[in-house]
Amino acid sequence: MDPLAPLNPLIRGPRTPGLRRTEPGLTRSCRGRPSPKSGQADGTSEESLHLDIQKLKEKRDMLDEEISQFISEGYSVDELEDHITQLHEYNDIKDVGQMLMGKLAVIRGVTTKELYPEFGLDMND
Repeated sequence: MDPLAPLNPLIRGPRTPGLRRTEPGLTRSCRGRPSPKSGQADGTSEESLHLDIQKLKEKRDMLDEEISQFISEGYSVDELEDHITQLHEYNDIKDVGQMLMGKLAVIRGVTTKELYPEFGLDMND
C-alpha cells in the first residue's frame, strides 16, 4: 500500500454524464505516457498528439453515430442522460446498502450471504 495514499476514501462529487475525473496530481496522458514538459520541442510528442487527436475524432464520430441510432429508435438524448443519472444514483445507493450489510455482518459475526434471507434479498440483488 502506498504510504502517501489518503487514509479516507475519496468523496465523490456530482457525476457529469460522459466525463470521468482523474486523480489529482496525475501527469500522464490518457494513453499512460508522461505529459510533455512545457517548452519541450519534441517531434515525437507532436506526432503522438496528432495521433491522439485523430483517435479522439474517430471516437467522437462513432459516438455521434450511436446517438443518431438511438434517436432513430425513438430515444432522446435527455432521456438517455436521465437514465444514466438514475443508474449512477442506484449504484451509489446499492454501494451504501452493501457497506451497511457488511458492517452488520461483522457485528453479528456472520457472512453477508447469511443476512440476505433476513432482508428478503436474493443473491443476485
